[in-house]
Amino acid sequence: MTESLIFVIPILMFSLFGGIIFLVIFFNKKNIILRKLSKFKAKRISQFRTNELTKVSGKVLQVHEPFVVPFSKRKCIAYTFEIKQEVGSGKNSRWKTLVKKEDIQDFFIEKDGELVMVKPSRETSNFYSYMVEDKRVSSGTFKDPTPEFRKVLDAFGVESENWLGFNKTLKYTESILEIGETITVGGIAKWKTLKEPIEGHSYSKIAALESDVNQKIIITDHPKAIKPIKRRL
Repeated sequence: MTESLIFVIPILMFSLFGGIIFLVIFFNKKNIILRKLSKFKAKRISQFRTNELTKVSGKVLQVHEPFVVPFSKRKCIAYTFEIKQEVGSGKNSRWKTLVKKEDIQDFFIEKDGELVMVKPSRETSNFYSYMVEDKRVSSGTFKDPTPEFRKVLDAFGVESENWLGFNKTLKYTESILEIGETITVGGIAKWKTLKEPIEGHSYSKIAALESDVNQKIIITDHPKAIKPIKRRL
């Protein structure tokens, strides 16, 4: 092997490794959502212009009876939670999904006393979302599940021990959009005439962020999505 190759091969390997890391980060769901939102204009609700790509950050308010997630018991308008078990050992170990549940419902965004209506739909897949993980609990060989974790496992019919009586390696993760939490939503701005008044809302029209065949609603609670609106001098 020539002396030049001794230097070239490590450089190529380092470049390849760096390229793989870049691609993993670039196509990470969180970063995809943040890039999509960067194309939307942040506006005050009162300044929404019909059919303009617009985003707003504000407090989540419920339209319907909110969901309640099984572990933290918090009220929310969207959730995803999973129970996974580590199977195999050593280099052959992997996480097997035993339970996965997710749902979302219509909601309001409140900002400076004004409301925006958002209607995501799982049936039509009219939205992209990324929710920050809020809760993670686990159990293992030398770690018994907490009473709260055991209740969740029992509710979904998941045995915490194997046939030998040893604890299984299990983990539960939970991500939600909690009532009162500040989130960011992007979509196509619309103004809707109200058929019935909304409690605490004295106007005859309400702003909405919607989707169409080319543009989905973007929803996230990641702090990096919140951008302050520049005030006009």
